[in-house]
Amino acid sequence: MPERTIDPRVNPSDETIGTKGFAVRFLLTADDSNGSVAAFELMVPAALRLPAPAHSHDHYEETIYGIEGVLTWTVDGKQIDVGPGQALCIPRGAVHRFDNNGSQDVKALCVVTPAAIGPEYFREAFAVLNAAAGGPPDRAKMAEIMRRHGLMPAAPPT
Repeated sequence: MPERTIDPRVNPSDETIGTKGFAVRFLLTADDSNGSVAAFELMVPAALRLPAPAHSHDHYEETIYGIEGVLTWTVDGKQIDVGPGQALCIPRGAVHRFDNNGSQDVKALCVVTPAAIGPEYFREAFAVLNAAAGGPPDRAKMAEIMRRHGLMPAAPPT
């Protein structure tokens, strides 16, 4: 069966989803790559702790490439700083999260292979974050969205 023909162009899925400086900007989605890759910029304001729970996913790898600032990723309990020019591959099944522990805003490129997640997840997740109006998001609603999009929320730390 032949793959779907795509129209090659720069940033075909240019869409920014976010709130108050915390955002993702999709560059490529599954529809743009015959399902092989999704790519988005991740913007994280200084001193922001990820308001969503740590999670894992079994259907894709996630590679992070630092552009500006330093983002601290916790992968299976190990903290790893990713700064400009550095890359980190998060393997399938690894429990992970990130925080910006610094005083500088962060920009990173995230590449998902294969493209098992897209803008729909982020639209729904940011809607829950926005509804929290700066408070903690509805954990049950966030977990339901994550599961529906193939992410497995980790148990909260004890």
